[in-house]
Amino acid sequence: MSIRGGLVAFSPILAAVLFLLTVNHGEAIWLTIPPTGGTKCVSEEIQSNVVVLADYYVVDEHDPEHTATISSKVTSPYGNNLHHQDNVTHGQFAFTTQETGNYLACFWVDSSRPQANPLTLGIDWKIGIAAKDWDSVAKKEKIEGVELQLRRLDGLVQSIRENINYIKDREAEMREVSETTNSRVAWFSIMSLGVCLCVAGSQIWYLKRYFHKKKLI
Repeated sequence: MSIRGGLVAFSPILAAVLFLLTVNHGEAIWLTIPPTGGTKCVSEEIQSNVVVLADYYVVDEHDPEHTATISSKVTSPYGNNLHHQDNVTHGQFAFTTQETGNYLACFWVDSSRPQANPLTLGIDWKIGIAAKDWDSVAKKEKIEGVELQLRRLDGLVQSIRENINYIKDREAEMREVSETTNSRVAWFSIMSLGVCLCVAGSQIWYLKRYFHKKKLI
């Protein structure tokens, strides 16, 4: 009885945490793109070996029958081109990250078909566990119901663990950089103090010698 009550009390908290994590890894983004000479970009910091899946589409409220076209480009943190399309009203890109850093997706209106009004672009951006096709997994492994939900929860737990490890690694790197910087600043301060003491000592020695020569002291 007590265990069951504990599970009932904990379930809403667990559900809320899992919901927030799911939202964090699968987002709907809306961009307003200027009609001429403007580019809008979306960036996301992603660690390596993570699946990224995104669908994008133009929502033309002014002339739905003649929807304007856009160009899109996705680049990696090192500037590698991962996706590029021109003259489209909708598209999709999917890739597995090879390096850790900010991945950039940019969109702009095609210059061949200028528009008088700004365009609205919708982006369904999914990362990691949110990008996995669970319907295909269920059909392939012949699982359903509670077993499928447990598999999804297991995937979420693994994703959380990987994110925590990534945050720990980044924190360790930042701590190391901070300690190195502090050490260099400390040594620079000691060297500066040493130089100031040497300059002050040489000035005192010079003035003392000068006064002795002039027989002022």
